[in-house]
Amino acid sequence: MQQEAAADTPHLRVHQKRGYTVLEFHGEIDIVAAAEIAPHLDHATAGPSPRIVLDLGAIDFFDCSGLRLLYRARGRALAHGGHVHLVCTHPLALRVLRATGLSRLLPPAPTLDAALAQPEAASGSL
Repeated sequence: MQQEAAADTPHLRVHQKRGYTVLEFHGEIDIVAAAEIAPHLDHATAGPSPRIVLDLGAIDFFDCSGLRLLYRARGRALAHGGHVHLVCTHPLALRVLRATGLSRLLPPAPTLDAALAQPEAASGSL
């Protein structure tokens, strides 16, 4: 199990696991956190065929700034021929994902291992 730290900030931890770059969001994901996270997310999705997992397992709060981060990560990864998976069990975040339809684009898995077990085609479409 490879877990090498690539970036640590108050709201984000980035590491590698089974060939995926895992971006773990932490705490309150609002406009301030999004500004901190965005450059790391852009870096992770910049190369060819990025394999990304967005892990919301350690969030306390999630607003539209967080939605924009998820949508941006998915769009950038797919534009570069990559794949994105989402880990989320936070009730408010799940409700927002369902209400906006983003849960169809990024079907949430309950754990990191479950997300990594999903087929790479799991990034859905509307």
